[in-house]
Amino acid sequence: QGVGDLKNILSNVKTRGIVGETILANILDECLPKERYEAQVKLYPNASEIVDFAIKLPGREDETVWLPIDAKFPREDYERLLEAESNHEDDASKTHRKALEKRVLSFAKSISEKYVQPPYTTDFAILFLPSEGLYARCLESVTLFEKCQREHRVVLAGPTTILALMNSLYMGFRSLAIQKQSSEVWKTLGQVKTEFGRFENVLLAVDKKLHEASNKIKEVHTRSERMQAKLKNVEEPESLTLPVPHDGD
Repeated sequence: QGVGDLKNILSNVKTRGIVGETILANILDECLPKERYEAQVKLYPNASEIVDFAIKLPGREDETVWLPIDAKFPREDYERLLEAESNHEDDASKTHRKALEKRVLSFAKSISEKYVQPPYTTDFAILFLPSEGLYARCLESVTLFEKCQREHRVVLAGPTTILALMNSLYMGFRSLAIQKQSSEVWKTLGQVKTEFGRFENVLLAVDKKLHEASNKIKEVHTRSERMQAKLKNVEEPESLTLPVPHDGD
C-alpha cells in the first residue's frame, strides 16, 4: 500500500518536481555553506523564469555569477523503459529508450534557453536527475551527453555526480577564502612594514637626541672634573691666632 501511495504521489508532475528539488536541496545543504547557493532564483535582470537552485560563484569586481541547477524527473519514460526491459521486449525497449533520450534532451534545451545567460550566469547549466537508475540509463547513451553539452551547454548529473561536483566547488570556495585571507595578511604586513619604517625613523630621532644629551652630560662631567681639580689647588687659609697678652705688656 505504501508503494502504491508513493507511485500515486510521483504520478503528479508538480509533486514529482518537488521531490527532485528536495533531494537536490538536501545534497546542496550537505555540501555547501548556505551563503553559497540560493533556491528559486531569478538569474538576471527582468528574468521571467525562476531556476530551482543556483550556486554563487565569484565574478569580476566582487559580482556574483550564478551556476544554474534545475531538477527534472521524467518518471513515465523511465518506467516504460524498465518495464519493456523486464519483459524482454527489445523493440519496445529501443522505442522507450529513444523517448527517454528525447525527453531529457528537451529538458536540456529548455534549461539552456531559460537560464544560461552570461555574464550573469556561467556558460553552462546542470540538469539534475534525482534517481541514480535514471542517471545510469542516460549515461548509457553517449550521444545524449554529447548533445546536451555541445548543443545546449547543459551537463547531466545524478545524486552521486552532483555530490562530487559540489564537494569540488566547496574545495574551490575554501581555496578562494584562503587566497583572500592571504591577500589580507599581505596587506596587513604591508601596512605594518610602513608603520615600522615610520617607527624606525622615530627611534633614530630619539637615539639622536639621546646621543646629544649623552654628549652634553659628558661635557658637564668633564667641566666638573676641571673645576674640582682647580679647587684642589686652592689652599685653605690658616686660622689667625692672636697672642696672649702678658702682665706688663
